[in-house]
Amino acid sequence: MSQIRKEQKPGLFVPMIDRTKCEGGYHHACADAKCPCVPACPYSVLEIRSLTTADKRLLSLGDRFRAWVHRNRQAYVVKADACTACARCVQECPVPNVIKLRRQTQA
Repeated sequence: MSQIRKEQKPGLFVPMIDRTKCEGGYHHACADAKCPCVPACPYSVLEIRSLTTADKRLLSLGDRFRAWVHRNRQAYVVKADACTACARCVQECPVPNVIKLRRQTQA
């Protein structure tokens, strides 16, 4: 069952995507559900995009190969300031521990 989470003021939390695990809708359950994390968010915080060159450089050789096999597409946070920490994206992602909510640090 889905756990109900109290939503927060927008912008206090931001989803963090684990680049070593996100399948970007290519493989198994993620593909079958057509990237369920994206439509799960009522605030359009996430979007599937091509990996940036900078993100690819941060990956190990094995993770870069895996990303290439998965067409170099992953979830990206495009509207972090709209996130209310409802955790729907976390719950809907079929791959465990890909998306985590992290409290924003004050600048």
